[in-house]
Amino acid sequence: MEYDVIIIGAGPGGIFSAIELINKMPKIKVAIFEAGNSLDCRKCPIDGKKVKSCINCKTCSIMSGFGGAGAFSDGKYNITNDFGGTLYEYIGKERALELMHYVDEINLRHGGEGTKLYSTAGTKFKKVCIQHDLHLLDASVRHLGTDVNYVVLNNLYLELKEKVDFYFNTPVKTIKIIENGYEIECKEGKFACHKCIVSVGRSGSKWMENICKELDIPVQSNRVDIGVRVELPAEVFTDLTDELYESKIVYCTKKYGDKVRTFCMNPRGIVVNENTNGIITVNGHSYEDSSKQTNNTNFALLVSKTFSEPFKDSNGYGEAIAKLSNMLGGGVIVQRFGDLVRGRRSTPKRISDAFITPTLQATPGDLSLVLPKRILDGIIEMIYALDKVAPGTANDDTLLYGVEVKFYTMHVEVDNNLETRYKGLYIIGDGSGVTHSLSQASASGIYVAQEIIESMK
Repeated sequence: MEYDVIIIGAGPGGIFSAIELINKMPKIKVAIFEAGNSLDCRKCPIDGKKVKSCINCKTCSIMSGFGGAGAFSDGKYNITNDFGGTLYEYIGKERALELMHYVDEINLRHGGEGTKLYSTAGTKFKKVCIQHDLHLLDASVRHLGTDVNYVVLNNLYLELKEKVDFYFNTPVKTIKIIENGYEIECKEGKFACHKCIVSVGRSGSKWMENICKELDIPVQSNRVDIGVRVELPAEVFTDLTDELYESKIVYCTKKYGDKVRTFCMNPRGIVVNENTNGIITVNGHSYEDSSKQTNNTNFALLVSKTFSEPFKDSNGYGEAIAKLSNMLGGGVIVQRFGDLVRGRRSTPKRISDAFITPTLQATPGDLSLVLPKRILDGIIEMIYALDKVAPGTANDDTLLYGVEVKFYTMHVEVDNNLETRYKGLYIIGDGSGVTHSLSQASASGIYVAQEIIESMK
């Protein structure tokens, strides 16, 4: 079967590419191939009762399927060039922001209306952070919440399904160059197209590397982010979260000069497991619906490591650290901050005696046996720095879950149209190594769709 455009991956990049294509060219033939399930079939079996930990499903419903790894996130769309990727280096800062606002408009039309847009503009916390050698990054953030994010995705799917051919549970094996286009191979057979958009996200990083090797597309080693997820009473961060919701704060450690940053803040949210290529890591979600909110706030503290030659496997380094956690704790390890700084492991009794109830059932243990000293020292230093702007962050009962790892695809060589050395083969979203966020991944999808539309006129 021949299509005008085949999209590999039904994450934000793929979804917004398809939306733009069908709305601007109603007669265009588009197919989307996705390794995971449709949105309604994406259900993690962990319920905290019968199933208490990851059972290594064939396809992780948290990481794969319609909506991508962000489907069950708390739906934060950060509209900024300051973090979340380097899309602006390819298309310009003004164009990147314009497309991120366009993404926001589409989300509002598909069920996101009424959600709040937060902004760091004019906030007093910028000054407070600087006074304590912390740096609050500029951004506007639309918080949909995990529940509203699901509604938006479902409405986008309902609009797409009548005009796009979906192939779920259909991982693509190879991409081949043929006359006038490309051929993809999967369990359903072979499919041809004139244009091909690859949008496989971070979970498809290994697959992306293999495709680049097969097609001789140049790549560069990218970074890996390693750290912990912090959980504490929501009241500790209410001054920040009530005004900003998501605060991206960066700190440069005194000891090593490494940058440590907050990431994915979830006011009154929950801590969750993630399964990436069989490795169990940790993440966080939050809800717009007050009935689903908790008494805790969680956020990640991450240290970014970018390696130089001859080392080329930054993701492998992160995986090795995550595997240590899985080996020692059977999955995610949790430790009280007070136990960590005293050099002792947390025990079930110490966790149960704490003045905070964990939202994720994890194995009490010792993160100092997992995380490299340099990374752990940076995290501890950051916690004490945050304690100055949010007193209570460094309390003994603050919980640290480990490890949290953000794997990035090797940085794929693309031009300013996000096109590879092969005409009509585009690589977008987090799978390109160019974007690291919902907003920028979605914007990259729209940008490429518009390029394709222009080329087909």
